[in-house]
Amino acid sequence: MSLAQVHYTSAAPGDEGMAGRFTAVGPGVSGALLAEIEPLVRYELPDGAPDRPSDGELRSLPQSFTYAALSDGSRLVSRSAPVRATGGGAGPGIRFHAHAVHLPPGVPLPGDRLPVEAWRSPHWVAVTPGGAIPDPLALSPGPAAVSEGLDDFAVSRGPWLAAVLADLRRASEPTEPGGRPVVLVERQCADVARWLGLASVTLPRESAERLTFTTYTRRPESSAVRVAGVLPEDAEAARAAGLRVHVCAERPPSGGGTDDAWAATAARVWRSRSPELFREARELPGVPFAPGPLAVTALCAGIALGPDERAAAAGWAADRPYALDAERTGRLVEALASPGVDDRTGPEFDAVGRLFGALEGRCPAAVTAPLAAMLVTEAVRGGNGSLELPRRDAFVGPEGAAVAERLAPEILTELGDTAGSRSVARTVQLLRVARLLGVDGTDSLPGVIDRLAPALLTEAAAQDEEGTGAAGAPDFAPALLELLDEQFEVRTALLGALDRLAPRDPGAVARFLERVALPFTGTQALPHLRMCAEVPGAMATLGGDRAAVWHRVLRAAGLSPFAEPLVLRTAVGLVWADRAPTIEEARLLLDAATSDSHRAAGTWARLVDAALGASAAEPSATGTPSTASSAASTDEAAALAHDLLRGFPREIGGRERAGLLLLDLVRELRTGAPEPGWAERVRTLCAQAEPVDPALRERAHAALVERLLAPDRPGAELYDFVHGDDAELIAAYDRTARTETVRTRLRAQPAYAADCFTVWTAHPHAGKTWPPVAAALLDEVLRPAVRAMSAEDVAEVEATVGRTGSSGRADAFRTWNRSSTLGRLGRRIAGRVRRG
Repeated sequence: MSLAQVHYTSAAPGDEGMAGRFTAVGPGVSGALLAEIEPLVRYELPDGAPDRPSDGELRSLPQSFTYAALSDGSRLVSRSAPVRATGGGAGPGIRFHAHAVHLPPGVPLPGDRLPVEAWRSPHWVAVTPGGAIPDPLALSPGPAAVSEGLDDFAVSRGPWLAAVLADLRRASEPTEPGGRPVVLVERQCADVARWLGLASVTLPRESAERLTFTTYTRRPESSAVRVAGVLPEDAEAARAAGLRVHVCAERPPSGGGTDDAWAATAARVWRSRSPELFREARELPGVPFAPGPLAVTALCAGIALGPDERAAAAGWAADRPYALDAERTGRLVEALASPGVDDRTGPEFDAVGRLFGALEGRCPAAVTAPLAAMLVTEAVRGGNGSLELPRRDAFVGPEGAAVAERLAPEILTELGDTAGSRSVARTVQLLRVARLLGVDGTDSLPGVIDRLAPALLTEAAAQDEEGTGAAGAPDFAPALLELLDEQFEVRTALLGALDRLAPRDPGAVARFLERVALPFTGTQALPHLRMCAEVPGAMATLGGDRAAVWHRVLRAAGLSPFAEPLVLRTAVGLVWADRAPTIEEARLLLDAATSDSHRAAGTWARLVDAALGASAAEPSATGTPSTASSAASTDEAAALAHDLLRGFPREIGGRERAGLLLLDLVRELRTGAPEPGWAERVRTLCAQAEPVDPALRERAHAALVERLLAPDRPGAELYDFVHGDDAELIAAYDRTARTETVRTRLRAQPAYAADCFTVWTAHPHAGKTWPPVAAALLDEVLRPAVRAMSAEDVAEVEATVGRTGSSGRADAFRTWNRSSTLGRLGRRIAGRVRRG
């Protein structure tokens, strides 16, 4: 079909107010389309253009070659070129003429060409023709003029090539109209056309057809195309407009690279003058612009690539191991494993590892052996602990022997190094490579395992605190489990070492086993590991019944604590890791094994903590300490203390021994006949037990003053107490004397009241603390009790005071009591006077 052509020319000199006019319009081009076409074909001279140029100067002025999409889906291919003005006048001697071809929607270019190929068409004209002229898009067969010299041009633009191709790729994506154009800055608009020629070869056909462009404009920010060419003097304005600008006409950029692996590979293909590889790459499976197919094609053609591109090639081939024939697979492996490559990265090795896994078993071992050698060499020398290692049968013939001979000394030296710090992943990797290559490390294995076992717990705990690791497991877990599955001797030695470590820190081992399911279900005894593995389930099932949990964990060991005392330590550490046992639990532990077993396990110290940490009393229903429960708790703790002092006389010393002796003294004060010197012993033991638990101190003071307030207390003990002038003990005595128990006894027992009167008046000069306390007790505790007594009981108090003391003491009581009576009588009389 015949395509409509349009001609547009700028205003003649002297035509003020006119930018230009259409001088010829082909059929089917509406007025609305002309309004849209006009800004696309206008031309603006560059700065510094001569008013009346010579023929050479006129030819050197830029031409604007444009390919644009119109709103109705049609397209426009046009060329706007400066021409010499005809006629007289004083105006400029330069005008421009635009020649355009209109492509209706869905109509391809003649010969299925791309628009940029018409750049140098001989049918573009600079004047409005008088009749029909050939279609500028109807080109003769063969390569278009723009394709000539593309290889040389690509090499000359090497520093910018990857970045520009990356942006041209993004500009060709299906996006909404009105996007911001990519700006190419060249001194010659023909070079902008060559960039577009590079894109037409590099990009898939559908992408190249979406790439609208103009080779020259002064105002790229308002251009409706995706790629705009400008001269160097307009580059700064384009940058100021926020456009993506590539200045290809100045000094090469320092970096010039891109993180787009496809673009970087495409640039290397062009620099190698091998554009035919783009067509080959498009025949391979994969999404458009995936770097893998192009990188594989380039490597198979012998083109050197960077690490990211090699990784992309290996990853693509690993996902599609059947996409390449045997010959290309061999060339790809040879390129990836080339000894001349020295910039390999971790991601590249990971991708090569996946490729090896995909090819192993599908290709002869001779093909994959170079990859296997590269992987194990990197595992040893590069320290890449994430590599997927090949199997032992990956090395055949001399290749395997050569690798083993080269790497064995390095492996053994590093495994035997006790000075440096080596991560778990590194140790595991070295052990696996040693077995893979048949390196005999029997002599160094015990030392390696002794360092590896505690490192497992340390690194796992550190990753747990940091929140790293995959799905709760440490990063090294998969490789560790593979190691244990591969090497029986390593598994046996490592599990034994962890079992020996468990009694020292059973909680850490239990947490590790929750995150890493070690295979210890074989014939090894491993009592401590079995206990550590059992405790989470026991805790979840039995809840707060720690005694039941302890029994279940101990049964999991499969050994009696009499035969293996250390199982006691492990069990106690697991069940009571965060607290001391209660008195009942401590009694259970003490009775579960002999003192020798507890001594060997070191668990006697936890029993001491239980005795010393027992609470002074359980809260009663009213929220106040219950005397009965307090006494029971004290008796149980004291009984345990007594047994501990007898069972571990040489082990318990220092403040712990003093604390247990204090507990034992409390029991004797309440239930027995302790040795004389109660108050002094309490003071001495409290000082020796510092820092003593406040509850234990309170219990000791309470037991002492309760005994001193008893009717049958020895006078010598009371005398020592009063004259000891211990403010804390006297304060405890004061508090106890004011309790309801003592007040009731005073009201009900005249003899007890007489005894208290005697004690509270007998030592008026005993230090500074006792006299005011005794006087306050007389007035605030004893006086209310005597007032509540009958006359007969008061008389009995007076008589008892006289019998146990002297007649003077009896007179003192009468005087004390009379002052109380007179005080009451005086208050009554005063009250009657006020009422009168």
